[in-house]
Amino acid sequence: MPRDHWKYEGMLAAPERVGFLPILPLPHHDPTAPLAIADMADAFGVTHRTLHFYEEKGLLTAARMGPMRVYNEEHIRRMAVINACREIDMPIAAILELLTGLAGTEEQADADQLFREALLARRRELAAQQANLRRQMQRITELLESSDGSGTATDEDDHVHLSPIESECLTFMADGYPAPRIAGLMEMDVAAALTLEAGIIRKFGANNRFQAIAKAVLAGMIAAE
Repeated sequence: MPRDHWKYEGMLAAPERVGFLPILPLPHHDPTAPLAIADMADAFGVTHRTLHFYEEKGLLTAARMGPMRVYNEEHIRRMAVINACREIDMPIAAILELLTGLAGTEEQADADQLFREALLARRRELAAQQANLRRQMQRITELLESSDGSGTATDEDDHVHLSPIESECLTFMADGYPAPRIAGLMEMDVAAALTLEAGIIRKFGANNRFQAIAKAVLAGMIAAE
């Protein structure tokens, strides 16, 4: 084997064994040619510093061609996984755990399943964050209305203002769904659903959900059965 060819192969060796990787879209390039760091950064819409950061954290490696950092096909496929995970704000530790798991896969199906499980776990995390945000937004709305003197409804009120989230919750309450079921339908945790329901009851000046529903029916806000 020619010496130059040996040097080229050695410098462009793939990173340590990664098993199988999920199949993700890759930037258009000649797979036989390595990407310089500038081209790698442009291909994934990141900065040089980001690539250096990934190397520092052990997520990605680069080969050397003289003084240049270069990336081969395996590096690029690995970067596609990292980039996809960062787009959904997956923590670095979770990405490293995923890549470690992928390193042990022996079939493509195993890699695909592992990646799917990581995505589902991240979706559950985001759903929990969303529920917390909705609860916080609801509380802010209540506090703003209270500071305006309109946060508490009484029997003399002609109209009770409900946010879209509250209106949706009220509809489910009128249908007889308990808080856990409402939480599932509205993709929030049970504590958020209970807080939302309590806010609706308070706005109607009611003592419980049944009184609130009755007042909503009388106000024409929901249809009577």
